[in-house]
Amino acid sequence: MGSGNGFYSEAGISLDPKWSIDPKLLFVGPKIGEGAHAKVYEGKYKNKNVAIKIVHRGDTPEEIAKIKGRFGREVEMLSKVQHKNLVKFIGACNEPVMVIVTELLLGGTLRKYLLNLRPRCLDIRVAIGFALDIARAMECLHSHGIIHRDLKPENLLLTADHKTVKLADFGLAREESLTEMMTAETGTYRWMAPELYSTVTLRHGEKKHYNHKVDAYSFAIVLWELIHNKLPFEGMSNLQAAYAAAFKNLRPSSDDLPEDLAAIVTSCWKEDPNTRPNFSQIIQMLLQYLSTISPSLPAIPPRIFTSENAVFPPESPGTSSLMSKRDDNTVDTPKTPMENKPRGFFFCFNQCY
Repeated sequence: MGSGNGFYSEAGISLDPKWSIDPKLLFVGPKIGEGAHAKVYEGKYKNKNVAIKIVHRGDTPEEIAKIKGRFGREVEMLSKVQHKNLVKFIGACNEPVMVIVTELLLGGTLRKYLLNLRPRCLDIRVAIGFALDIARAMECLHSHGIIHRDLKPENLLLTADHKTVKLADFGLAREESLTEMMTAETGTYRWMAPELYSTVTLRHGEKKHYNHKVDAYSFAIVLWELIHNKLPFEGMSNLQAAYAAAFKNLRPSSDDLPEDLAAIVTSCWKEDPNTRPNFSQIIQMLLQYLSTISPSLPAIPPRIFTSENAVFPPESPGTSSLMSKRDDNTVDTPKTPMENKPRGFFFCFNQCY
């Protein structure tokens, strides 16, 4: 299942020399996050502060092949596109372990940002500004024929000043030309387009075609969340939410939204993917709405005061998330030797591998 550009084949991974990182020049610092398939560390590369994502290889031959494929796709997608609202890719290596190096964003994930703000909501201008950042990132991806498939607040990172949102985690991204071969490996259920969830319910091994409009649906759910600062489909599990959206055509309520804004949200989450707008249209609709509510004033994000007692709903974090600011109050699992190093201590990558 090769990408066609030399990044991944059944025999193994071959990185473009342009993006090949020399592990001897990597210095790894404190762990800043962990997902199902990777750990992410603050680090340095050529004296630049970076995020270093170290991917678990897996245990079984099947798992190893799957993880290599995901790694190869993520590297390829990251290397193909550059945009101010996409996390900047710096490089990767696959020996002695699989590593992806990107810019370090210390503003945290959008999810944490919103949780810390609750029960307050974002200023509507700020919410629309963030939505425009996300829509512009998606427009860039789609213009390169890439479907993200995992758009959700955990995969949206903020700059340190909390003024700009950037999209991350390309582990599930796919080229649209390959969608005929897509299987059920998709994003988090709560934000998942109904046509993706219906793929999951197919018999094992059966394929289904879908297109870039799956990202428009996920965007609508994220936009609703930006406006309301509530978990979409609150009170439901991930699977219950996906089932209700796919088979009962249930959506979060848009009744309390201004008419123009409700029209944007509801058009993006329509059941028929072909009737959803593309991201160029979404951007124009958002800009038009922004001009009606704030014709002259720039949107200025409010100062956020961190709540030490924020309760996180039981969602699955994307490994991306995990390029976010450290939470010093987090209770960690038992630490590896490199995680026991004092904060601020950076060691050469090769010392561990």
